[in-house]
Amino acid sequence: MNKNRGDNMKTKHYGAVDGLRTIACIGIVMMHVSANSSYEIGGFVYNSIIPSFTNFVFLFMVISAFGMCCGYLDKFLNQQISLEDFYAKRYIRILPFFAALVFLDIVISPSKAALIEGFADITLLFGLFPNEISVIGVGWFLGLIFAFYLIFPFYCVLIKNRKRAWAAFIVSVILNYIGGSYFSLNRTNIVYCMCYFLAGGVIYLYRKELGEFSQKHWKLSLSGIFVCAVFYYKLGVNTFTLLLLSVAFLLYAIGRSGKSRILENRFTQFFSSISMEIYLSHMVIFRVIEKLGIHKLGGRSQMASIQCNRYICSCRNSDIVGEF
Repeated sequence: MNKNRGDNMKTKHYGAVDGLRTIACIGIVMMHVSANSSYEIGGFVYNSIIPSFTNFVFLFMVISAFGMCCGYLDKFLNQQISLEDFYAKRYIRILPFFAALVFLDIVISPSKAALIEGFADITLLFGLFPNEISVIGVGWFLGLIFAFYLIFPFYCVLIKNRKRAWAAFIVSVILNYIGGSYFSLNRTNIVYCMCYFLAGGVIYLYRKELGEFSQKHWKLSLSGIFVCAVFYYKLGVNTFTLLLLSVAFLLYAIGRSGKSRILENRFTQFFSSISMEIYLSHMVIFRVIEKLGIHKLGGRSQMASIQCNRYICSCRNSDIVGEF
C-alpha cells in the first residue's frame, strides 16, 4: 500500500473546516451587501477588507478539493466506487435547489436570453462555456465546482502519490500564469483555478504530518494566517498571495479540529451544511427585495440597483462541501 496516500488511515472529519466555510460564506454575503448597496460607511474595513472577501472563493476551492479527497480519493484509486453513482449523487444533491432558483430568476426577469442561459444552467455544464452566464450569475462557482467533479477521476490519478501531485501542482501554477496572461482566463475557468484544487490535494496527502504540527504549534499556525494576510494586502491580489492565505487557513483548521469551539460548534456546523443554499440564493433574494420596493425604505442607505446581481463568489452545500 502506498504510504503517501495514507490508505491505512481511516477517513477523518475535520470539523474546524466547517468554521472556515461559515466564515467565508458570511464574508461573501457581506461583500455582496456592500457591493450592491449605498450604505455610507467609510474606513479601511468597509472600503478594503469587506470587498476583499470576494476572494474567499479561492479558499473554497482548496477546501473543496481537500474534502473531496477525504471522501473519495482512496475509493477511486482502489476502484471501490461507481462513476455512475458518483455523478448521479452530484446531480441529485445540487440540481433541485439550483433549478428552483433558476426558474425564479427567469420569472423575475423573463427574456429569450434568460431562457437560453437558464437551460444551460440546469445542465450544470455551464462551467465549461467560455462566457459567463448572467442567470444566477453567482452560480459561476457552482459551474466551476461541477467541472472539477467531471474531471475528478483524472484528478485522483494526478495526485496518486506525493511526487506526482507536486509535479501536477507546479504545472498547474504555470498554466495559471499562462492562462491569465496569454489566454485572458480568469477564476471562472477550471484550468486557471486548477492550482487551488491541487493545493487542496497536496495538503490531503500530508494531512497527518501537517495536522500534528498545526495542533502542536497552533499559535504559530495562527500567526501564519496573519503573516499571509499582511502579504495579501501589501503585495496585492495574485495567485501567490491567494494560495498562501488559503493554505494557511486550511492548515490551521486541520490542526484545530476537535480543539476549537469557535470554528467547531453547532452554529458553524449548521451554516456549513447550508452554505451552498445561502450562496446561490442571497442575490436572488436581493433582486426580489428590489422588485418589491422594500429597498427604498432605508432612505440614503437603500440598496442600489442591483447591477452586480449576477456577480460572482462561492460556497456550497453539505455534500459539495463536506467534500467542500
